[in-house]
Amino acid sequence: MTAAAGKILWPTGTPVAVVGIGADGWGGLGELSRSAISDAEVLFGSARQLELVPEEVHQPERMAWPSPLLPALPDLLAAHRGSRVCVLASGDPMFYGIGVTLAELVGPQALRVLPQPSSAALACARLGWAVADVPVVSVVGRRLETVVPELTDGRRILVLAPDAAAPAELAKLLARNGFGETALTVLEQLGGPGERRVSGTAGTWDEPPGDPLNIVALECVADPDTPRLTRLPGLPDGVYDGDGQLTKAEVRTLAVAALAPAPGELLWDIGGGSGTIAIEWCRTHRSCRAVTFERAEPRRRQIAENATALGVPGIDVRGEVLAELDDGDFTEPDAVFLGGGLTQPGVFETCWARLRPGGRMVANAVTAESEARLLEWAAEHGGALRKFQVYRAEPLGGFTTWRPQLPVAQWSVTKAA
Repeated sequence: MTAAAGKILWPTGTPVAVVGIGADGWGGLGELSRSAISDAEVLFGSARQLELVPEEVHQPERMAWPSPLLPALPDLLAAHRGSRVCVLASGDPMFYGIGVTLAELVGPQALRVLPQPSSAALACARLGWAVADVPVVSVVGRRLETVVPELTDGRRILVLAPDAAAPAELAKLLARNGFGETALTVLEQLGGPGERRVSGTAGTWDEPPGDPLNIVALECVADPDTPRLTRLPGLPDGVYDGDGQLTKAEVRTLAVAALAPAPGELLWDIGGGSGTIAIEWCRTHRSCRAVTFERAEPRRRQIAENATALGVPGIDVRGEVLAELDDGDFTEPDAVFLGGGLTQPGVFETCWARLRPGGRMVANAVTAESEARLLEWAAEHGGALRKFQVYRAEPLGGFTTWRPQLPVAQWSVTKAA
């Protein structure tokens, strides 16, 4: 029996027990966790996790997760509604684990979560690293390139790997991005009898695949000529490939700052060009999302390539904005950037109507016609108008001169709640 879309009405009198189990198996569990498993009528888990529970401990029905799991999970749970259900998870179920998904499906009040130490906690314990200071990036079910925005010289990072091949692929990614001297430590089967550690350097990594249950520790070292790319907006123009249609670094910095991204927010980028605004919006935090609309198909391909190269491959790249919005079902955005289509009938009106109350809109104009539209919209909706012009130093004979860039008018406004 289901509630609104994707939710399951689960009786709180028989909460789903979610038990974290480590590589040390049954022997590493406390009494509460053992009781939750023993008392269950149905025990869910991966085949590897189910094997960690001795047969004599738990006789009722055991069900290994199907693949793919997420589409099947609601029906699996609904079929056992009211039964004593126990779900096995790796380590801490709420740390990139199935506990998070279950909380969304049945609600936290219908869960009883019994965690073990996470793989990140165990890795930091082995390495002597401060857990609070080390970012953790999961590439389980995610693109490996999502590690790229975290890379900074001297930084320590933990990467949750999906399989035995991931450490070698990660080493190649680091070398391609100018971090070939980075130290890698692969920690396998943490906490179990088969615990093992393998260390090396990204640029010379030649270790064969080991155990699929692993986490990779990075101590980042940038090559001397590697450009410094942080999560702050204003990346060098040269890191973007394309036909030259891009918002320049200085103006891009001001635009993203005016858009004011916050974790988890969604941006619509109208007239994507090379994808710079959407990419730098998403790089500010790993949970930020963006849809970029670009009518030219070659530019759409380039946006996707730039997004992948710069570590935000999840950007949704679409075609002409009015056609896409007319045909598709889109979540209303938290912010909209109008970098194109300012003079196209209906673009502003449609985007403004779809912008959530309290959301922000920023529009940049470089022509007199588009600037006139900004004045009209500001007169009607309020907001702030600014104008920028950037000068860049360039050689002139044996001297240096200042070359002006095109002046940019910017309108930024918050939609009334």
